[in-house]
Amino acid sequence: MANSNSGDSVVDRVLRLIAAFPEGVTALQLSELAARAQLPVTTAHRLVRQLAGHGLLDVGPGGSVSLGLRLWELANRSSPTLELRQAALPFMEDIQQVLNQNVNLAVLDGAEVLFVERLSRRGSAVNRAQVAGRMPVHVSSAGLVLMANQPRTVQAEYLEEFSDPAGRLAAADLRSLLDEAVRQGYAQLAGVVDPDTWGIAVPVLDRRKRAVAALGVVVPLREMRLQALVPALQTAARGIGRRLGEPRETVGFHSTASV
Repeated sequence: MANSNSGDSVVDRVLRLIAAFPEGVTALQLSELAARAQLPVTTAHRLVRQLAGHGLLDVGPGGSVSLGLRLWELANRSSPTLELRQAALPFMEDIQQVLNQNVNLAVLDGAEVLFVERLSRRGSAVNRAQVAGRMPVHVSSAGLVLMANQPRTVQAEYLEEFSDPAGRLAAADLRSLLDEAVRQGYAQLAGVVDPDTWGIAVPVLDRRKRAVAALGVVVPLREMRLQALVPALQTAARGIGRRLGEPRETVGFHSTASV
């Protein structure tokens, strides 16, 4: 790919442009998009026009730019999380029916946890996790339980680079939280992201016993029932793990998780 004067390839610039949309923002003006992508306006305009021609971006009234439907289609058609989500949804629905609270499914991506599915309903606890949203490992029960189930070499590398911008957690304390998650088989965090909620998550293990995802719930602190929640989550996580790798048409029955 041809490079710009700065040495960036076309692929680099296109990726910066697409990734410049912040979470929860559906459209940006071209000048703001160019600034966020650190591109000259003329370059951004040319790339936007080309990407819009393929349906990857949309240009609306007044020149606003948004992500295109074609981009969503391609991403979901071949997403590595598609099988995971299909396997998990029936079990997540059962958990939600019993709890009437938020249920999350997340995967680990470096030092962050990426939420790939979420079920919630009116009246449930505040949940900052959004589908396709990210959180640092150390502020999420899902992140903690996933990191706790990684090889020691992966954990060591993570802890070596770890820093808490808020200054509330030291690497040694985080190591203790990871060890605790291994011993218990689940991770919990109270009042970290929101002062009135409690997050609990368990690992989802595939057939090779690798932690490929975390299944979690967010509940009000006043309604915390740890002894009932954890077994239900673990039962659902085992069901999801059994479904991974099965033919797609067999994925879809409901579990019998109870709280």
